[in-house]
Amino acid sequence: MNNPSRSGLIAALLLAASSALADAPLFIVQPSQMPFDLGPGAPANQSSRRQNLPTAPGNSGGAPGNGSGIRANAPDNPANGPEGGRAIWVGDEPVGYYTTNGGTLNLFDSRGRRVAYRPGGGHTRSLFSPQGQWCGTVADTGAGMAFGMTEACAGRLFR
Repeated sequence: MNNPSRSGLIAALLLAASSALADAPLFIVQPSQMPFDLGPGAPANQSSRRQNLPTAPGNSGGAPGNGSGIRANAPDNPANGPEGGRAIWVGDEPVGYYTTNGGTLNLFDSRGRRVAYRPGGGHTRSLFSPQGQWCGTVADTGAGMAFGMTEACAGRLFR
């Protein structure tokens, strides 16, 4: 599949979401294979866009609510565990969890290190690394989420 259509990718995301043990399966994406509006080339998804920068209000790991130091984001919070409904899964293995803070979606590894974020405001479905690099995309189906991440970003969940 060299150039998947948008509907084909969405169908794959929905299939992945419905077949996972929890509501957030993880799969690998290649930026060059993404439909334009979901990839890093679309204006709303560019890492250089002011609202997407890690220094933008609400995106910083140092912003209140984005670190694992608060209870809602802590790795020992049962809501962030495999049975808590916010786990990120690869196959049948939990590798991290996600939380939200004022519209910002934060992804953490199982030890509580923040590995990616989606800026609040609804202008993008893209994920970015804490350093501001484009990391992938989020499928939010209403029935759950699925995360499509680049290999480099997904690898941060396994450190």
